[in-house]
Amino acid sequence: MSLLRFSKHPGTAAAVVLVAVFMTNLDLLIVNVALPAMGRTFSPGGDGTGLGALSWVLNAYAITFAALLVAAGRAGDRIGQRPVFLTGIAVFTLASLACALAPNLPLLIAARVVQAAGAAAQIPTSLALLLAAVPAERRTQATRNWAAVGGLAAAAGPVAGGLLTQADWRWIFAVNLPIGLAALIVGRTALPRPAARENGPLPDPAGALLAVLSTATLTAALVQAPGWGWTSTPTLLLLAVAVAGGGAFVYRSLHHPRPLFELDLLRLPRFGAAGAGSLVFGTAFAIMLLSNVLWCQDVWHWSALHTGLALAPGPALVPVVTLLTTRAAQRHGHGPLVAAGGLLFAAGMAWLAHTATTTPDYTHGLLPSQLLTGAGTGLALGTLVAAGVHAVPAHRAATGAALVNSVRQISAALGVAVLVAITGPHISATSHHDFRTLWYTAAALGLATTAFGIHLTRKTTPTPAAPTTSKEPTTPEADTQALTDAP
Repeated sequence: MSLLRFSKHPGTAAAVVLVAVFMTNLDLLIVNVALPAMGRTFSPGGDGTGLGALSWVLNAYAITFAALLVAAGRAGDRIGQRPVFLTGIAVFTLASLACALAPNLPLLIAARVVQAAGAAAQIPTSLALLLAAVPAERRTQATRNWAAVGGLAAAAGPVAGGLLTQADWRWIFAVNLPIGLAALIVGRTALPRPAARENGPLPDPAGALLAVLSTATLTAALVQAPGWGWTSTPTLLLLAVAVAGGGAFVYRSLHHPRPLFELDLLRLPRFGAAGAGSLVFGTAFAIMLLSNVLWCQDVWHWSALHTGLALAPGPALVPVVTLLTTRAAQRHGHGPLVAAGGLLFAAGMAWLAHTATTTPDYTHGLLPSQLLTGAGTGLALGTLVAAGVHAVPAHRAATGAALVNSVRQISAALGVAVLVAITGPHISATSHHDFRTLWYTAAALGLATTAFGIHLTRKTTPTPAAPTTSKEPTTPEADTQALTDAP
């Protein structure tokens, strides 16, 4: 088959989309494993850069991604899915190169911000392009493949992160270069050109800035408070800015003709419960993910590869549980699965808090916790997103999915900030008590998720559509947006 015929084949376009989605989802996970190695690189004394500063490698990405996700999706609807998607790949790839070459931590964090902008352009446009590239009779399978890629990235993330970090942590970013370049070159020819579906202005840019300001200052206050003091002037000033910025964001979202987030949807009881559940569970998940990495590497002194292999069972279980419980969700609804997932996750974190000691004991402590939290995540995380999307009118499905996914990204930043606030800037064998507090905190958040799941099981009368201030046509892409990127 000639190169031209290959690039015009529908399967080639689907492959480009799936590879790009896999690349961005994988990047969400492998950076956690590499974080301790980054700290050693950027520490002049060789004793590791403080965790508070390092946490911005994760938080800057999550906050930027959350703020731009909705705007990028709307830009794809207005400008065209193909140019926005290809621009996202180009930005993500170039930013990955900048991350790999970063000579210091501030430049690495800045490059991560740009990388998140590229990822935000890819995720909401990828499914629309995939559906446009395949025949109508194959769209259901294509959608399932799109969702499965996120699960595959979750399963591969810890091991891939360990392998690459074992060589050099910069490889976790450099590996994106050949993938991104190949996707960009082939995609320019292979991707379809669906027509833009919207006219008019993009969502409120000031709202995006306020969302970043309020989330970033709240995160900074939590991260810096252990060193500055909880009642110090800088900490209180950051908290005041976070409250003021958050209030201004809510006001603009409720009154702007084209809000970034349509907060009126939160008046729908089931959507509000799903969004709150996503925030709570996402915070617990972020705490679990990073704390396990830090425990293995900084307390048990395992290598990055050993850590990645040890943490693989939990993420690998997530797509399996999600697949096996699809019919159960259709038969019994979302609530019971969310409630059960929260309980399993809480049990896993409580087990780890009760059994973990500074002497490595994987089979008795960490492995059972991984299996319990992996099963709980498989039940709860994706189900909460689906519950939120199904709670809104069909023509608002894409907006609902984007809002819940943005909440998930914000919760990731909050989870990391809570971790730093409890453990302090440096981790050692003497941090055992702090880790127990952290794990019990995550367990409590798991139980709170169960409460939201119970709320979702209650029978409610149909709620009229929430008032909206912008129009979005009903499309197959919007209806299938319930499937989202994996954790």
